[in-house]
Amino acid sequence: MSVEQKQVRDLQEGNYVMIDEEPCIIKSYSTSKPGKHGSAKARVEGKGVFDDQRRSFSLPVDAKIQVPIIERKQGQVVSRTSEDVAQVMDLDTYETVDMKLPEEMDVEEDDTITFLEGMGQRRVVEE
Repeated sequence: MSVEQKQVRDLQEGNYVMIDEEPCIIKSYSTSKPGKHGSAKARVEGKGVFDDQRRSFSLPVDAKIQVPIIERKQGQVVSRTSEDVAQVMDLDTYETVDMKLPEEMDVEEDDTITFLEGMGQRRVVEE
């Protein structure tokens, strides 16, 4: 599992973070002022990288949290195995895997696509 530790105060919109053991991209980040007996709190809302579900958490800004390492990679479509699945070759490792395509994405053989890879999962993204 490729994750690293960061303090909540170091997070920004557009970064990745683990929420409920799922890698998410941060959609909003806000902090509240410190109270009389405590530290400032951060509220983070995110969207699942691989499942598109919305998740959120609220923690003190000095708490540590896990941040997944998500890589953006290039692949070449080898063939279409069905309407929404394509066999894609990773252009770095030359490994071939089947990937589900987004509904509105139209690709042909030999097209180059971008996908995210992390936490043992992959997802094709449109650019």
